[in-house]
Amino acid sequence: MNEDWEERTAAAWATFDDYDETEAAAAEFRAVIDGLVAELPADSPLGPFERACAWDSTGRSDRAVPLYQEALTRGLDGYRGRRTKIQLASSLRNLGQAEEGVKLLTPELDAASDELDDAVRACLALCLADLGREREGLSLVIGALAPHLPRYQRSMARYARLLVEPQA
Repeated sequence: MNEDWEERTAAAWATFDDYDETEAAAAEFRAVIDGLVAELPADSPLGPFERACAWDSTGRSDRAVPLYQEALTRGLDGYRGRRTKIQLASSLRNLGQAEEGVKLLTPELDAASDELDDAVRACLALCLADLGREREGLSLVIGALAPHLPRYQRSMARYARLLVEPQA
């Protein structure tokens, strides 16, 4: 889409916290996003993505999931595609489908690195925890945290590996 649309969409999202947590306010915010989506070509993957984000952000993971899936089916890729996978996995987890979230995010561990790496690991860790695989989840979180520490990066990265590697 064009830069003007991107800026107006970013501005709409910047106001999200100005809305209270009532259903009326949630519906009002979703209407703002729907208005922006109406400007997109009918087959744009950005439409279902933005609508999914609005439903998800207003507490309706059930309505967000099929829209995230539609965005991916329409070919949303790159940075927004990765965001979609993270948010879809989180929504699936919220709906009791953590295994689907694990299947969606596990390949992202090997994807090209970007600023979303830690979000992938955090969401995947939550999905794993819901499946009773807490050690794997903790390993991911500590491994993601280690590079951000002022000291102990090497030892924390090692500890993260040892949580899931067999003891020798």
